[in-house]
Amino acid sequence: MRVLVVEDYRPIRESIVKGLREADYAVDEADNGKDGLWYAQSQQYDVIVLDLMLPEIDGLTILKKIRGTDADTSVLVLTARSEIEDRVSGLDAGADDYLVKPFAFAELLARIKTLIRRKYDARSPVIEIEDLIIDMARRRVTRNDKLIELTAREYVLLEYLALRTGEVVTRRDIWAHVYDFHDDLQSNVVDVYIGYLRKKIESDETTKLIHTRRGLGYVLGEIK
Repeated sequence: MRVLVVEDYRPIRESIVKGLREADYAVDEADNGKDGLWYAQSQQYDVIVLDLMLPEIDGLTILKKIRGTDADTSVLVLTARSEIEDRVSGLDAGADDYLVKPFAFAELLARIKTLIRRKYDARSPVIEIEDLIIDMARRRVTRNDKLIELTAREYVLLEYLALRTGEVVTRRDIWAHVYDFHDDLQSNVVDVYIGYLRKKIESDETTKLIHTRRGLGYVLGEIK
């Protein structure tokens, strides 16, 4: 999924961005509040990791502005402040979770995964679509008990479609949630990767799971 990291302290920001990209998230980053607010208001994100102490515009102000127009994007606040009042202020302003510095990256990643599952109402990390099983915790995909080897990009696309099982997912949605701002992509990249997925998870002997809705997008599984 796509994550925005707004953190002015370079070592922390670079560490988070590097870790998330290694986990195959699409990541944008900003080192000040002004740029962070621009990204947040200009792009679609599944999670925003937001430091409170930022130059130009502070994190609490950014959070309030985001919540003024966007109730869906999950926001995880990072803060060096451990006082209860500061944590309460962040939650009252619309934060979905918070993490006090210093923190372990593994905990940050686990919280991000939880926020994403909550956003898409996926209570379990395992999604089953007929005989296709997607284990998001282990990043493991099987069909009819056979392991399917996917590239990182293929897996991310499949996971996003799976989180929206039965819904028509537009190419625009896929662009917004699977690729980051600086990706150098060709206009047909979504169709190409849908083709790769079909070759790997479908065959002449299996039920077709990825359906094209011409002029609209793609559906994984039966339409809701």
